[in-house]
Amino acid sequence: MEDLVVTVTAKTVVKAATTDSSQNPTLALSNLDLLSGRFPVTYLYFYTNSQSHNIDFPCIMDSLKLSLAKTLHYYYPFSGRIVANPSTAELVIICDNQGTLVVEAHANVPLKMLDFYNLDKLVTQGKLVSLSPDFLFQVQVTRYTCGGVSMTFTFDHALGDAASFSKFLRSWSEISRHKSLSCIPDHRRRELLKPRDPPRYQSSMDRTFVRCTIDEILNMPTSTSTSTMVKRLYHIDAPCIDRLQVMASAGGIKRTKIEAFSAYIWKAMVKAVDGNECKMGWLVDGRGRMGGSLKNDPMSNYIGNVLSLAVGEANVDELERDSVAEVATRVHEAIFDATREEHFLELMDWIECHRPGLVMARIVLGGGGSGAPAAVVVSSGRKFPVAELEFGFGSPVLGTVSSTIEKIGVGYLNQRESGRNDGSWTVSAILWPQLVQVLESDSVLQPISVAQHLLL
Repeated sequence: MEDLVVTVTAKTVVKAATTDSSQNPTLALSNLDLLSGRFPVTYLYFYTNSQSHNIDFPCIMDSLKLSLAKTLHYYYPFSGRIVANPSTAELVIICDNQGTLVVEAHANVPLKMLDFYNLDKLVTQGKLVSLSPDFLFQVQVTRYTCGGVSMTFTFDHALGDAASFSKFLRSWSEISRHKSLSCIPDHRRRELLKPRDPPRYQSSMDRTFVRCTIDEILNMPTSTSTSTMVKRLYHIDAPCIDRLQVMASAGGIKRTKIEAFSAYIWKAMVKAVDGNECKMGWLVDGRGRMGGSLKNDPMSNYIGNVLSLAVGEANVDELERDSVAEVATRVHEAIFDATREEHFLELMDWIECHRPGLVMARIVLGGGGSGAPAAVVVSSGRKFPVAELEFGFGSPVLGTVSSTIEKIGVGYLNQRESGRNDGSWTVSAILWPQLVQVLESDSVLQPISVAQHLLL
């Protein structure tokens, strides 16, 4: 297989086409924004050059830049800067329309020659993902010899969470196709997510979260197992997902597909750890849980972070002994507490008492030392657009997420619908090699294949 060589051909700073005097020039980060860690988050999308959508690269670049400029009018903080207020040391977004970075590149191979399974090769600096510390949002558009295109979108996590980035990308897609916007973004961060006065929280918050600096995040301690993490991409067939859910729902209590998948992973971890304990974490979206129902959510168009982390810990012997259904019950119970409105109110209060600075879930920051419990965090991207993310040249054959971070103290699994629209999943993984070996010895997680899963 020919080595992938990507040549950058142009870089353009794109600013909001228009600005509005009513837009707040400075936005204070909310307490939940401080939990983001300011990690760069990268989404990767791949498009074929089909007969019905013949891709003219110069034309699509002009169109993308024009529609991005219009999109930034509505999402103006994405075109700003994040700095520390010199008087308070609090982080704020300066909405000065300094712009976003658009990188154009050419690859020396067709799409079908990419090693999609080995995400390490794709997200390496200088390949499909361009990173500049000067921009909160940046996109690289790469053309392949077959005429296909990839788009990689990288956000500063302090800007928002997956729900926020989903709305931004969906809006950009709609504007590029001259459609009406399905979301008018709400940027009232500290105004909508206010801590209580006086703040109050339970001691469990101290055990779950910790104040930290950006240097501690960038140099997080790693255990023996997490010192050599690898990034991989998998496919799970819809019937396999259904079977896991049936196994997890024994006893008449129906578990969700994510609970079933998590139970499967938690049991598999037993074969890939050195210690006596295994931890799992689950990202929980607070939208629909704070001041409204999921159907009538006052924060449905909120742009920012509204995430918490549920944590479960279990003994290796117990996980090995228990059935998938019993482990799924553990998963359900661990997640349930973090779905309450009171949990998010306590979390905001806890962070308020630890400002200024960043905070992090202890499980994410990494345990350090060979005796630290192995941990995997699961997030669901089931609501993130895949096939719908069209910019005028067809739907993507693949959409997924990964990270350019090299030093990570915890494993990650992100699930989302595949581009096939048949109920199957694409799973992006950042895991230690022993767990990769265990998972690949089974048939649930299939290393993603160009011919079998992407049909390139």
